[in-house]
Amino acid sequence: MGILLKVSGLIDAVNERVGKAVIWLVLAAVVISAGNAIIRKTLNISSNAFLELQWYLFSGIFLLCAGYTLMRNEHVRIDVATAWLSPRARTWIDIIGTIFFLLPMALIFIYLSWPVFIRTYTHGEISTNAGGLLIWPARLLVPIGFTLLAAQGVSELIKRFAFLAGKGPDPLAHKAESHAAEKELAEEIRKIAEAKLNGEQAR
Repeated sequence: MGILLKVSGLIDAVNERVGKAVIWLVLAAVVISAGNAIIRKTLNISSNAFLELQWYLFSGIFLLCAGYTLMRNEHVRIDVATAWLSPRARTWIDIIGTIFFLLPMALIFIYLSWPVFIRTYTHGEISTNAGGLLIWPARLLVPIGFTLLAAQGVSELIKRFAFLAGKGPDPLAHKAESHAAEKELAEEIRKIAEAKLNGEQAR
């Protein structure tokens, strides 16, 4: 289990680095999108290359951060159905979901998307839009993204089995603490808004 936890830590470190690097793609997408819109409105000039670059950046953000998001336990969960369960029961649900749904889905996407990327790359395919970009970088994002997601799925399995064996913390505890902090912040904002409203009414 010690070796497996080290492997899990290595996978987490890779997805952490990828996630923090990809954050900059959000800024790039916003700048390119805003610049493209401004130029189109002011100079009546448009570029398919810039439009497609925005799509590529969005795809990169979505695909490359899938593993990072899983590591942070921020994927959508049906907490209303599992909140009343014990930590061990929630952990078993995660294990079953990862083994029978997440990993098979990710591996299928990797298997199907890799030949598509190879074909696109070897043929040097270009977008059919005038002035469009090469297609293979976007195709490459799919197998890379799902490889990172599958690797993180393995890491999450290791952490959950370690928790069940009493050799690791509850992987979902951070999620619960995060939600508690969010609720606390929302409550504080509500109190400030009410105090401000009451002050204005008193005037």
